Amino acid sequence: MLDPTPAEKFVLSLAPLNKKKIFNDPVYGFVTISTELLFDLIEHPYFQRLRRIQQLGLTAFVYPGALHTRFHHALGAMHLMTLALRTLKDKGVKISAKEGEAALIAILLHDIGHGPLSHALETAIFHEVHHEHLSLYLMQKLNAEHEGRLDLAIRIFRGTYERPFFHQLVSSQLDMDRLDYLNRDSFYTGVQEGRPGADRLIKMLTVVDEKLVLEEKAVYSIENFLVSRRLMYWQVYLHKTVTSAEQMIIRIIQRARDLVRSGHEVPASPDLHFFLSKPVTITDFEQDATILQRFVQLDDTDVWSGVKMWVSHPDKVLSYMSRSILDRKLFKIILQTEPFDKEFKEGVVELIAEHFALSLEDAGQLMLSGRISNNAYDADGKDAIEVLTKRGHVVNVAEASDLPNIRALGQRVEKHYICYPKEIAG
Repeated sequence: MLDPTPAEKFVLSLAPLNKKKIFNDPVYGFVTISTELLFDLIEHPYFQRLRRIQQLGLTAFVYPGALHTRFHHALGAMHLMTLALRTLKDKGVKISAKEGEAALIAILLHDIGHGPLSHALETAIFHEVHHEHLSLYLMQKLNAEHEGRLDLAIRIFRGTYERPFFHQLVSSQLDMDRLDYLNRDSFYTGVQEGRPGADRLIKMLTVVDEKLVLEEKAVYSIENFLVSRRLMYWQVYLHKTVTSAEQMIIRIIQRARDLVRSGHEVPASPDLHFFLSKPVTITDFEQDATILQRFVQLDDTDVWSGVKMWVSHPDKVLSYMSRSILDRKLFKIILQTEPFDKEFKEGVVELIAEHFALSLEDAGQLMLSGRISNNAYDADGKDAIEVLTKRGHVVNVAEASDLPNIRALGQRVEKHYICYPKEIAG
């Protein structure tokens, strides 16, 4: 056979790309992208942006290995969804190829609307614009690009599909999102106690009356999952030093926002500056397509480049906090079960004003207070975890367990915090 000519080689290079790829994940090993549509969605710039957004925000200030991204997490959740669908089909649940692909798309894109640094921008500059709203909006844009091929995925994501177990796999108190982020976050932080036992839980899944349940022998695995979740919240997500760092970056963004909106010059990337300059609602996103294009250009780099520039800003509060977060000179944080007295908080502000030669109003910007709370399981919630007993009854897992822990894990634990510069602590 003759070797192909240069022209023939060029024609061969135009052959359709093999889109059924395999990638190596440090948590699960080899993971397969099973359809061409999934591959195209992963390749889209909207999804590729997730490579530039860290999954755990500022948690790396405490756990140096926690540098994985939303991109990692979305692919991992898609992998767990693949395993869950395979388990259900092996147990006789009828799942068509179209439904299976739609469920994978729904979980793959569930976080596509996340802004930089976890929830920092969500609370600092938007007006009641949650990442779930933006995820849905971006899915609808992608659906238009793909001529309606995401219709079913969107119905699953929104919970309007007539087979609710698909939505439960995407969003519930025991979904593939939670199983992956607990697995992944415990892996990268090194907090091994946080591993939820995802493999066994997935193997115990089944469907009754189109609703997701677990076999009764999974009760202790469910309890382990809930304990792991509570532990991860207090030891990682709501760790007191992480809380201090995250509140600092939120206040930095808020201070920059307030300065911009009062007419001061604050250097920032064009897209970040746009969102700092005006309050944006979900209606604004829907009415002005250019706003979405600005949003999908935002990632962690915009925030950190801004913070680096703000170190030299003439505003004392903005420059001090920016330098502090860059150098990891984090604020001292105090936690307690009761709200802090008004007099105590006023005293802290006065000490800050005296030490930094600031007005009381500006000094108040360097005192951060609020509350954090967590309950690992809402036993009375509409999406409570249900168990199929050996007698064929479906019951709340809190009733199925002979241990009191599951009901106890449903109790909300709340802590109040106050953060302030360590310099005033003497």
